[in-house]
Amino acid sequence: MNLLDYNREDLGQFFTEWGEKPFRATQVLKWVHQLGVTDFDEMTNLSKALRQRLHTETSLTIPQIVTEQVSVDGTRKWVLELADGNRIEMVFIPEDDRNTLCISSQVGCVLDCSFCSTAQQGFSRNLTVGEIIGQLWLAEHHLRSQNIYATDVQQRAISNVVLMGMGEPLANFKNVVKAMNLMRDDFSYGLSWRRITLSTAGVVPAMERLKQQCPVNLAVSLHAPTDELRNELVPINKKYPIAELLNACRDYIKNESRRKITFEYVMLQDFNDTPQHARQLAKLLRNVPSKINLIPFNPFPNSPYQRSSQARINEFRDILIKAGLITVTRKTRGDDIDAACGQLVGRVFNKRQGHTQPIMMQGARG
Repeated sequence: MNLLDYNREDLGQFFTEWGEKPFRATQVLKWVHQLGVTDFDEMTNLSKALRQRLHTETSLTIPQIVTEQVSVDGTRKWVLELADGNRIEMVFIPEDDRNTLCISSQVGCVLDCSFCSTAQQGFSRNLTVGEIIGQLWLAEHHLRSQNIYATDVQQRAISNVVLMGMGEPLANFKNVVKAMNLMRDDFSYGLSWRRITLSTAGVVPAMERLKQQCPVNLAVSLHAPTDELRNELVPINKKYPIAELLNACRDYIKNESRRKITFEYVMLQDFNDTPQHARQLAKLLRNVPSKINLIPFNPFPNSPYQRSSQARINEFRDILIKAGLITVTRKTRGDDIDAACGQLVGRVFNKRQGHTQPIMMQGARG
């Protein structure tokens, strides 16, 4: 029984069933998430009897670091091993005004996006709540031990979290939402919704549930201005076409005048990067409060796509900006340690093939 799988409400119920006061939940959350303590003996405001029972009947199981690489630009990539031997990866991206952690939500991915190397390798399983929040726990306290802190929030190493790594977060809705609510809890990490971003390929029914249960920032993997193109890149579009997706986006920020949807658009040479595509995209998003991230594609083995030239990316960007859309080109980070979009490699047990194989994390939703 991994206590990292429990939020404050769950822990309160858990301790009540043990005959303890519900406030024990708050105490344990603070010890584990704020102070990084995993040895129950060090939780000195708990009785000795309770500490012994926690030792006997529970655990605090955290993903283990297999490798850590540091880029010349300060980006860090960790390969993490889970209890079942599967491996996932997370990336730390330091900037002048924030420190961002990119985490995974699944081992592999249930979707089949043609430009994404993760999708080409298969799907093993969803991550548990403990495996999701455990990534943040590990990065936060590992970086603190090296005196690395966010410049704007000095008591933390991590100021922002993005679920843009391996997997489709909304396909693991229950565990992802519980983990994000733990991130937001003032007795754990105290991150505001503005500092958490979830990226989705467009699981429309789950977007409304997300708004009701945990309304964090939303990033949508669009990647094409027409259904014809998007059907090829993001097959879930056949189930939830662009018009339906954009309606869900408008509903997500309805009555929130300061909020915007981030649309991610991976730049693929001669496929979705022409001036005509830019004008189509500008027309498509003209009534959606939004910001557009243009993402230079990082080719992977056997990929049918190539990266757009910088000149083409700039031309595409300028057309969107002229149309009044906030548009930025994603800066490539950590490519010298294979931590850039499309370069993250983990390990997944593919149930269909019955063997372990490498998996790459496209991160184009990032």
